[in-house]
Amino acid sequence: MPEPGTPVSDCPAGPSGLTLSPRAQALQPSLTLAIAAKAKQLRAEGRDICSLSAGEPDFDTPAFIRQAAATALEAGHTRYGPAAGEPALREAIAAKLSTENGVPTRAEQVLVTNGGKQALYNLFQVLLGQGDEVLLPAPYWLSYPEIARLAGASVTVLPTEAAQGFRLQPEQLEAAITPASKLLVLNSPSNPTGMVLSRQELEAIAAVLRRHPQVAVVCDEIYEFLLAPGHSHHSFAAVAPDLADRVFVVNGCAKGWAMTGWRIGWLAGAPAVIAAASALQSQTTSNVCSFAQYGALAAVSGPRDCVQAMAAQFNERRTLLSEGLRAIPGLQLLPPEGAFYAFPDVSSYGLDSMTLCNRLLDAVGLAVVPGVAFGDDRCIRLSCAAAPATISDGLERLQRFLGSL
Repeated sequence: MPEPGTPVSDCPAGPSGLTLSPRAQALQPSLTLAIAAKAKQLRAEGRDICSLSAGEPDFDTPAFIRQAAATALEAGHTRYGPAAGEPALREAIAAKLSTENGVPTRAEQVLVTNGGKQALYNLFQVLLGQGDEVLLPAPYWLSYPEIARLAGASVTVLPTEAAQGFRLQPEQLEAAITPASKLLVLNSPSNPTGMVLSRQELEAIAAVLRRHPQVAVVCDEIYEFLLAPGHSHHSFAAVAPDLADRVFVVNGCAKGWAMTGWRIGWLAGAPAVIAAASALQSQTTSNVCSFAQYGALAAVSGPRDCVQAMAAQFNERRTLLSEGLRAIPGLQLLPPEGAFYAFPDVSSYGLDSMTLCNRLLDAVGLAVVPGVAFGDDRCIRLSCAAAPATISDGLERLQRFLGSL
């Protein structure tokens, strides 16, 4: 398993005389993808591997979505399309945001992207530059800081504590803002902690931001449908409509509709910024796969029965994972409120998270992700996006290994 922070410059050099750019040399590969790949490789080599590392639903994409894409393919939707996305899909996403999320949105305010990751990349590229600062609550999804640095910005990490529910405190945000602060990242439900921000907590954050008009907000809502009982998702722009012109929503089909490989995401916000992000996309990847967008159109426009059915199963799995972890002596866990992860504190065992995860994989064949990748070396991340039998197997392996220390 690679060490986090291993820069691309440590990879073998290319042809003689060629050097990597400074931005490439500083870039850190995705540790979650690296761990998932290593687990697959070990399994292919005959090792008995249980992986609770990847943030990928194990469900099939619902049949009506697959059929819509197949129909579009057969109908000849295989050519270049508008860089910003198929008009019907942009309209459907705008309607979803307006009615389902309470954020009035027009189609011109929507850009369809190759997954949520490209939505973030495009936004950061057109908003940020040298001297700008991104405010990033930790623990955080590991790609946020890398995408920010690729745009030339610096990253100010705002650590949160399990004792406070891994929630950003308004006074902490107020103290961190400087004249260079340009963008705050909010991710609720959260990867990796499963934290869900309440309406009251979002209102408190909004009160701070009203005093700092130079700070925009990007809200990553990719897990919006995956909520534990008793919790609700609130879009920040709906809670604080007076700030809507500097709030950007990133979302996609990957998690809620089990469409990770389809690579359909979107960015929504101020028309001028969306136009700039669309222009960037036109010069980089052009349009998203044409017939895949028709599958996404069916998903976004269709009934939510399939989403709710998968969310209900994730609730059962999240409970199974959380209760199993809390039964292991020495582990401390804040029960996740959404998404499909648990982020227990394993620091009582005296090992840093990378060492612990390496030894877990080598000793008992359990693949999980070290918390250092998410900005908290005390913890590890386990995914419940797996069958209950796999989760139970992983818990048994984890308990067996920790009991041997």
